[in-house]
Amino acid sequence: MWLEKNIDNEDTKIDWFQSNHEGEIIDCIHNAIGKFDGILINPGAYTHYSYAIRDAISGAAIPTVEVHLSDINNREEFRKISVIEFVCVHSVM
Repeated sequence: MWLEKNIDNEDTKIDWFQSNHEGEIIDCIHNAIGKFDGILINPGAYTHYSYAIRDAISGAAIPTVEVHLSDINNREEFRKISVIEFVCVHSVM
């Protein structure tokens, strides 16, 4: 993974998780509480409607960055809405 190869701090550990199942993503966020200092999340289509993931991020109180492979603001109207952006510390598109 690029991050693991390019990290300067030997004390920093990176873990990753991928799932197409909303509940598994929520479980992963909940399981990160007390174990991680930050979360990077590419929520894909869940960006636009998953209040459950939004609530998990908010409840975990771990600084979270929303990451997308494309600029959602330059796509279809319904894709311009992110229900999680206000519980994230930053968005990268």
